Amino acid sequence: MMKEYITYLPAVSGKIEEEWEQCLNQIAESLKAGIRPIKLNIFTDAPDYPSYTKIKEHLKKSIIDSFGDSCPAFNITIHPPEKPRKISVEALFVTANTHGITTRFWQSFPYVTIESDSYKEVWGAGLGNDMYWKDTRKAANIAFDSIVYILEREGLTLNNLVRQWNYIGNILEVKNGSQNYQVFNEVRSEYYGKFRTIAGYPAATGVGMKFGGVFLDFYAVKADKRVKIRPIDNPNQLNAYEYGQNVLKGFSGKSKSIKHPPQFERALLMINGSSKNLFISGTASIIGQETIGKGDIKEQTIVTIENIKKLTDIERINQILGESDFSLGRYSLLRIYIKNQEDFETVRSICSEHFPMTPASYIESDICRDDLLTEIEGEFLI
Repeated sequence: MMKEYITYLPAVSGKIEEEWEQCLNQIAESLKAGIRPIKLNIFTDAPDYPSYTKIKEHLKKSIIDSFGDSCPAFNITIHPPEKPRKISVEALFVTANTHGITTRFWQSFPYVTIESDSYKEVWGAGLGNDMYWKDTRKAANIAFDSIVYILEREGLTLNNLVRQWNYIGNILEVKNGSQNYQVFNEVRSEYYGKFRTIAGYPAATGVGMKFGGVFLDFYAVKADKRVKIRPIDNPNQLNAYEYGQNVLKGFSGKSKSIKHPPQFERALLMINGSSKNLFISGTASIIGQETIGKGDIKEQTIVTIENIKKLTDIERINQILGESDFSLGRYSLLRIYIKNQEDFETVRSICSEHFPMTPASYIESDICRDDLLTEIEGEFLI
């Protein structure tokens, strides 16, 4: 079962609804190649939260009407692309004749399952509730509850999470001494503590959105012992779940007790027969646990890329696995988060040089530290 990412941009800038129609037409052309979308990420601009919810309802109806029984999981977030565009789209496809692929709904959320006698994967996206966009803790609880319910319905648990995407509104904002990102980390720790019984964590990204709320995407896998999942660390970086208290901002959210660090692996390698996929977590210009290149977008981009290339070092992966049969690899996707619009050209130029011909999304986003200017995630096929 081959998976393929394709990114889309409108050819002509206009209203969000007009730009979406252009991208939807491009997706329709792609479908002629005999592929089916299983996940869409739609990155939009909006002047305020009420406008965002109105745009989201319009796009949601359009997606469900357009794809029907083959509707992918999808998320619509406030992550503006490079101006003057107001929308960009990232799509994950599988071959249309893939056996055992089904779209199901939980409440109003479509999610996709792919299963055989010995294997099952679940893709979910956009999980959350617009109602609590001013309360990070309530919003995060609702989003995690949604993941738990969907996985339980499909016979899986949080143990089966391979990849998670966390979008946190106003991520750096501090209210009553509690930073929104730290509040989110506390909620994540609570759910992992309650619903995960295995060591280690999923690969993950945690970035900001222009306005409040919490929305989650996930990829989970349940399989027999033939599927191997292994964490890949970066020797130049401390694991995020080992960060010291001094780099975690604000209080824990409930009290002035110990703050829980972000719980994710730097990368996670899944080996399923001949398919070997490395999920690269959100990666930034951090060495050890300290930010490098403060105020310098060029240096931060280069250090971030060096960290990613350390994670995808084939020779080192072979050493970790105790094998020697991996020799070549390619990036199947990059997603580049950029804090400031004026830095898009610089970051894109550097990334294009290092990752030519790789599908890539460039979107505006706050990063989880106020001194970080960019973050990159991706997938790497071996």
